[in-house]
Amino acid sequence: MAIKLKVPDRRPAVRASKSNSRPPAKTARVRHFSLRDPLVKIFVIAFVCAGIAFMSVFAYLYFKYERVVDRRMAGGIFSNAAKIYARPSVISVGEKLDPSEIAADLRRAGYAEGSSESSSAIGHYTLTRNSIEIMPGPQSFHASNTAEIRFSGGKIASIKESGDSSSDQLQAYELEPELVTALFEGQERTKRELIKFEDIPPVLVNAVLAIEDRRFFQHGGVNYFRLMEAAVVDVREGRHGQGGSTLTMQLSRGFFLTPEKTIKRKLTEMLIAIELEQKFSKQRIFQMYANEVYLGQRGSFTINGFGEGAHAYFNKDVKNLTLPEAALLAGMIQRPNYLSPYKNPKRALERRNLVLDSMVETGAITRAEADTAKAAPLKLTAPNVEASDAPYFVDLVKDQLSPQFNEEELNNHAMRIYTTIDPDLQRAAAEAVDVGMKTVDDLVEKRRTHKVKIGTGKDAKTEIRVETGPMPQVALVALDPHTGEVLALVGGRNYGMSQLNHAIAKRPTGSIFKPFVYAAAVNTAVTGQTLTAGDADPDTGVVTESSGVFTPASLIDDSQVSIANGDDVYEPRNYHETFHGEVTARYALAESLNNATVRLGQEVGFDKVAALAKAAGISSVRATPAIALGAYDATPVEMAGAYTVFANGGTRLSPLMVKSVRDAQGNILDNYHSDGKDVLDPRVAYVLTTMMEAVINNGTGYPVRARGFQSPAAGKTGTSHDAWFAGYTSNLLCIVWVGNDDYTDIKLAGGAAAAPIWAEFMKRAVALPQYSKVSDFTAPSGVVTLQLDKATNLIATPSCPQDYTVAFIAGTEPKQTCDQASADHRGFFTKIFGLGSPPVAAPPPNTNGATQNLPGSPGVQNGQSSQTAQTQQGQSKKKKRGFFSRLFGKGENGDEQQNGGTSAAQNGNNSDPK
Repeated sequence: MAIKLKVPDRRPAVRASKSNSRPPAKTARVRHFSLRDPLVKIFVIAFVCAGIAFMSVFAYLYFKYERVVDRRMAGGIFSNAAKIYARPSVISVGEKLDPSEIAADLRRAGYAEGSSESSSAIGHYTLTRNSIEIMPGPQSFHASNTAEIRFSGGKIASIKESGDSSSDQLQAYELEPELVTALFEGQERTKRELIKFEDIPPVLVNAVLAIEDRRFFQHGGVNYFRLMEAAVVDVREGRHGQGGSTLTMQLSRGFFLTPEKTIKRKLTEMLIAIELEQKFSKQRIFQMYANEVYLGQRGSFTINGFGEGAHAYFNKDVKNLTLPEAALLAGMIQRPNYLSPYKNPKRALERRNLVLDSMVETGAITRAEADTAKAAPLKLTAPNVEASDAPYFVDLVKDQLSPQFNEEELNNHAMRIYTTIDPDLQRAAAEAVDVGMKTVDDLVEKRRTHKVKIGTGKDAKTEIRVETGPMPQVALVALDPHTGEVLALVGGRNYGMSQLNHAIAKRPTGSIFKPFVYAAAVNTAVTGQTLTAGDADPDTGVVTESSGVFTPASLIDDSQVSIANGDDVYEPRNYHETFHGEVTARYALAESLNNATVRLGQEVGFDKVAALAKAAGISSVRATPAIALGAYDATPVEMAGAYTVFANGGTRLSPLMVKSVRDAQGNILDNYHSDGKDVLDPRVAYVLTTMMEAVINNGTGYPVRARGFQSPAAGKTGTSHDAWFAGYTSNLLCIVWVGNDDYTDIKLAGGAAAAPIWAEFMKRAVALPQYSKVSDFTAPSGVVTLQLDKATNLIATPSCPQDYTVAFIAGTEPKQTCDQASADHRGFFTKIFGLGSPPVAAPPPNTNGATQNLPGSPGVQNGQSSQTAQTQQGQSKKKKRGFFSRLFGKGENGDEQQNGGTSAAQNGNNSDPK
């Protein structure tokens, strides 16, 4: 090997003769190099060493990251978290629906449109103008026969099984359960819905490529021209602003690297991108990118992937994205939170329109299509994550299943969890909480606002100051009282701010516990138990507080009661320190009279009340006087289960949230059912229901009616440190709690804080087709309903027109009419001792609504009935004498002692729960 080089000749030039005027021309000398030349040897050796070093480093890094990529790609690339499905929707003949609405529900459930059975294992459907044929697949929840639904005049005209001309027409059909959300992944609280490349509409692919990587299908993972352009811009601007990353490089960064902007990370990113391009097709790479891309936050959840993004922002399947929706998602990739359409709609629109212009440049759409898409407004799903994803409910589902299925099974096996949640009712619950809590906030702010005088003399001035304090929280639990299925659940006012689930937080129940005291008393008519003293008046048949048989018309003394409890004396107070004397049990419950209720609990036996409450699922109670006013703790979910005793004919149903768990292929892993337990006689349950109807129609629960809810309903307000309302209709039971996390007194009655939320929820519920058929409560056999005279509590006749309706267990009703009443209606012991003038039963609340509460008021306490006014006039600022005072002839002032001490278990009961 020889190398020829031209080397300048450095020898001395030959002098020319004088006769020759032109000097001789200079000639270049060629020097020949060979491998034996030391200079060449050094150059070659250095080159070879550098090449070997480079190849060694490259090989090391290549195989190093190849192992990293292989480990990351082994098995499932993404965790395949369990999916949460709602309860099936039921459609009926005559219901106002059109085929497109049912098709939308089926798509959300995972059905595919078309006749190919292989298009979706869950099922498919075919759609025409006036009909839809539904064909469940092998992985369907039902796996039932196909159905053909025909429409006429905007309503369902007929439903029948397809292909069976002889089959009878169906009156109703159960659709496939709708996908609600997926369990979040680990502690990062990431939510994603995995999709395949063929699921991604071309309009979304084109939008992403136009704005992020136009040469994606041409380059080999790295776009060197774009990198150089980005480097030039960075140098010119003196900062690392331009990334120049391809989709493959972005995927590399998301899977394996941190988002820091350094040269080392960029080189590693390029190397991994080359690895990915060699191992996977372009379609597979785009699919991985589509499932990995970060699209912002929703509440406390991180949204990853276009599948989850389509649900989070538009509440639709990714297949159904329109051009402007696809452009919006593609535009958010750059800075998801900065460009969030919820937080910054103007920026989001500008970015969306930029994507549309880029799509015109790439030829993906025409200018006319872009202009039409630009004119489209943002059509986003409700930003309230509680309304769509039911996060508190999902957390409870995960907690319930965790003992049976480990974290790895829940996060990676694509299990299907079929729950009881009703999406429509969940949205109604979230809306009701939003509306109701604005009212609560206004009331709390009003209570905390005070005028403060500053300075003295002429310089004095008045300022308005608002005290600081905790923000009230809320919980709402709604269930089907006849199945125990939890249909809606809100565990707080904002899941993004606090994941503490107040639906399972134990709080003192206040007066929503009182119905159990009255139920224990009414139950004596069934069990044969005799109350502590006395009999019914043999002359009149009036059943007094001392009767052996208790009914809603029984008289109870609402005077100050004192009960020895160990070393303490328990003396509950009534609202505004007012007492009402002899009142009917129905009235005492409607007006939530504390002393009457405690006195009744004492006569029945606190142990009997505690036993009934425990049988209903309230496990924390103890047989103390404080039990009568709800001093012991229970959760809203527990109280919902307890109230099924009244709403379900005496049978308690445990709240049910999960109906079935299945694997990815639809095979059943486990099914679940509500546990039923007979707690009360159906007759007793019905009598209590009628008593609680009076609470809503005329008592402390009247704000429900003032809010515009007029369907038949029964319920009870409750106030301790918190505000409660528990109520139900013939087909829906709901519990609402409002209170402070730090256990400070919210200082709002249940009728003012919780009842309005209950009313707002129920108004929305009955507007839904599946809950619109609210009926009157049906009396079981063995119940007698009578009209009683308000003055005598005997059977009303035309001569006694002022009457009210009372339900009795057959055999306990009064026998005489008001015409036969004698002048003396006193009880047995009262007449024996000759005490006082003959008592007249306090008239119950006027059934025509004369005793009404203003919206937001805590009950009749703020607006007196005629009976209350008469009682207070008779008192003349003095407390009415108690039973023992009258019995032993104490003077009028003999019982005006201050409240005695209370034990720890009784704390909070002197705050007069309502």
